[in-house]
Amino acid sequence: MKIIPLNEGIFAVTKTKIFTAINREEVETADPALLKMAICPFLIELPDDLILLDSGLGIFKDGKPIIIQLIEEAGFTAEQVTKVLLSHLHKDHIEGIGQITDNGFTSNFPNAKIYFQQRELDYALTQTESHSFNQDYIKALPSLPNLVIMNNDKGSIGEYITYEVTGGHSPFHQVFRIKEDNTTAFFGADNLPQKSYLKFHIAYKTDYEGKKAMELRQTWEQKAKAENWTVLFYHDFSKNSRTL
Repeated sequence: MKIIPLNEGIFAVTKTKIFTAINREEVETADPALLKMAICPFLIELPDDLILLDSGLGIFKDGKPIIIQLIEEAGFTAEQVTKVLLSHLHKDHIEGIGQITDNGFTSNFPNAKIYFQQRELDYALTQTESHSFNQDYIKALPSLPNLVIMNNDKGSIGEYITYEVTGGHSPFHQVFRIKEDNTTAFFGADNLPQKSYLKFHIAYKTDYEGKKAMELRQTWEQKAKAENWTVLFYHDFSKNSRTL
């Protein structure tokens, strides 16, 4: 297994979910009322798959999606991605999938199967007042080809991947474990977005079920240490994959 962080950068985020790129030094000096976070999808190379874990914010650089540029810098192409696994449908996790144009929704990953929870989509479509969801994008998502609609609470995807719907950050948020030989990568997405979340046992009000997310983090920390997991942190500022 090869784990490749695709770090799109660090952002200051308003309450209305407007993302503005900042540099590392500005994290300390930017408006304290703004949330600061990195955005880092992960590319996982397996013997039979090239997997993308969440797809980033969908930002462009020099007229090209930065997620594609990062994949190419890692030595691959977007066409080689075989699976995109979505933890939940907040805008900063899904908008790298493609673009809505006058001709419809165009995927950045034409050969990839895209996995998402149907119940999460159903919930997202009701959240018309929430800035966390891009309603135009979510409504267009079902028009993409190669969708794999998930309805089970847990299961396997191929030989190496397992998933579990945990709730927490969103009602049907799901996490992924990828195991090959003696390596286990764990992606808790926004239930475990930064390593600092393990330092303080806090139930965050921004989560749908903050107490549940907090309890999940404590359980995962124990398992990660006992089983030597590599934990993938989607919003961490520095080292995005760590063995605890």
